[in-house]
Amino acid sequence: MKTFADSANATFGDLTETPTLCPYCGVGCALNYGTDSDGVIHYAKGRDGASNAGRLCVKGRYGFDYAAHPQRLTRPLIRRDEAYPRGPLSTFSREGSSGPRKPGGIVDYAEVLPHFREATWEEALERAASGLAGVRDAHGPHALAGFGSAKGSNEEAYLFQKFIRTVLGTNNVDHCTRLCHASSVYALIEGIGSGAVTNVVRDIENAEVAVIAGCNPTANHPVAASFMKQAAAAGTGLLAVNVRRPGIAPYCEQYCQIKPGSDVAFYNAVMQVIIAEGLHDRDFINNRTDGFEALATAVEAYTPEAVEVMTGVDAAQIIAFARRLGEAKSAMFFWGMGISQHVFGTDNARCLIALALLTGNIGRPGTGLHPLRGQNNVQGASDAGLVPMYYPGYQAVSDPEVRQRFEALWEVSLPSQPGLTTAEITHAALDGEIRGLYCMGENPFLSDPDMNQVRKALASLDCLVVQDLFITETAEFADVILPASAFMEKRGTFTNTDRRVQIGRPVRQPPGEARQDWHILRDLAQRMGHDWHYPDESAVFDEFVQAAPLYANLNYERLGEHGRWYPCPEPDSQGERVLFGDEFPIGRGRFVPAELGHAPDLPDEDYPLVLNTGRQLEHWHTGVMTRRSKALDALAPDARVEVHPNDAQRLGVSEGSWTALRSRRGELEVQAHITRDVAPGTLFLPMHFREAAANLLTTPELDPFGKIPQFKICAVALAPLSPPSTPQQPAAVSHAVG
Repeated sequence: MKTFADSANATFGDLTETPTLCPYCGVGCALNYGTDSDGVIHYAKGRDGASNAGRLCVKGRYGFDYAAHPQRLTRPLIRRDEAYPRGPLSTFSREGSSGPRKPGGIVDYAEVLPHFREATWEEALERAASGLAGVRDAHGPHALAGFGSAKGSNEEAYLFQKFIRTVLGTNNVDHCTRLCHASSVYALIEGIGSGAVTNVVRDIENAEVAVIAGCNPTANHPVAASFMKQAAAAGTGLLAVNVRRPGIAPYCEQYCQIKPGSDVAFYNAVMQVIIAEGLHDRDFINNRTDGFEALATAVEAYTPEAVEVMTGVDAAQIIAFARRLGEAKSAMFFWGMGISQHVFGTDNARCLIALALLTGNIGRPGTGLHPLRGQNNVQGASDAGLVPMYYPGYQAVSDPEVRQRFEALWEVSLPSQPGLTTAEITHAALDGEIRGLYCMGENPFLSDPDMNQVRKALASLDCLVVQDLFITETAEFADVILPASAFMEKRGTFTNTDRRVQIGRPVRQPPGEARQDWHILRDLAQRMGHDWHYPDESAVFDEFVQAAPLYANLNYERLGEHGRWYPCPEPDSQGERVLFGDEFPIGRGRFVPAELGHAPDLPDEDYPLVLNTGRQLEHWHTGVMTRRSKALDALAPDARVEVHPNDAQRLGVSEGSWTALRSRRGELEVQAHITRDVAPGTLFLPMHFREAAANLLTTPELDPFGKIPQFKICAVALAPLSPPSTPQQPAAVSHAVG
């Protein structure tokens, strides 16, 4: 029998197994898809990859059937003339309402398709090109913007940002990193000079202690969580800090349930204890850092006793946490959206970086900083320059020397000013400054905060081109919809949370006339007068490596079946698992003190509760993929708002009962789940369900540094609802306030 070392594909009976990757989270699990001669995927099986050791979660094992969903787009679509002015076209519906529940809570094509007509690729590309060029010619290049995708490959991310910068002529390009770890990346680049993780997840097996802050890895990174559990069983002390009890808590030595928004106070108090008791690493601080004195002064007032009320954590518990961390010979720091998705998310991340520097826990096995990346290629997309302030490799667009190098590489003049971020693009559209948008594999209608404002922004555009697998809620506003390829239909490289670059391989053909995303970008660039010619994906990757030195010594041949970590110092190296053993990219690490801030949308008499939003195990982001997966949607078909038993009793809410949940921006209807995972006075709502869209409620204010929205704190009110109301258009579901 052939092994995968002998061939990229192996045949077992009537099925062919192809080694590829999971399309979901940033762990980057290696797997095999078993397909028949018609390209039907029959199973997914974990492969012995460096990041997963043969393990898969429920999404990786069962969530592949979305690619064969009957709603897949197979031909380009153009909006009919009578379908203007643009706006949402499908209704939101749910079980219990007077109308029928849409299968899986997805867009109803019967409502939407009559507003579009099928077109040839020739006509669709011409319409897209003329629409974007028309905005550029009438209003200038900075009236255009692009939303790329962290679901696409490195090659697609590289070409998309190159298209926006060289063809459209603007740096207004971003992707969903702006909604997850942008604040973490800002703080990391500021503090140590690199926005990527310093140690891989599985290095936790070498750690005496691991801090798991503001994340729920059992739901969001389940395979990574399995290694955390394994490490705990072998003696690693897990210390969890979160507003909502995470699934990893039973495996932890200590769990501190802090009040929403009190992260800075908590971590400053931990640092105050470490310094006061002499547990800081003086040699590391003296030899490798700057700014310790300013940090020590800043945290001096944050004694455990002083922060008890503001954090909700007993002083004794804070002291125990600090001592366990300070006395450990090695410690890793993992964190997620609970740290970053705040208007003070950068300050939260600064505290964790300071803790690692303070205790000398960077640069050795079993130490380091690891923001758990969300999407399967959000690390790679950021590396590839799919952000408004950096070219590929985090090279500043505002640096004249850098810009000259890219002008020489791309043979075009480039704009000098950094572009707008995701939420800033929405705000600029509302102000009439952004008039055209190219959206590839993103669904901002559901993913961005304050959905009513996003709806208005999309409706205001002169040109919207959407490239996707399905008619998403965002695509309902489009002038042109271009049918693209799913993960398992494309070849390309993907960079996981560990900085491991791996090749994804196709196991089926795109349906109908759907095309590879990079082919669409190439063809559209040629249509707009740019001579783009790439023979294959590896040629695009080679140009990306030329543009981004941090990927030096990597190519398709060297990546092979298993991939490599970057940086890869030599052609025959497997890459670096542990970074910064001797020095940081900026030389010496920087302590950046943080002071406690406050969320912009706090509870009052009318809105007495705090809403936290996030992910759940069975679904992914706006549900475009997972709600079209039969198994995953069956496991979690409906949204549930989590309510503490004390609040449920006080409000008259019971398990499974319908409630009205409202904020200062909108209102939705959702069933209740009573649980002690949330603290009294707080609620949790998953973000995946269009019929209970969490972002109807969230606030649009941004972190001043990372420009990330405040997804984790908004003031809400909850009340019993009876009977359920009738279905509403998405524009009106919120009964918008103000």
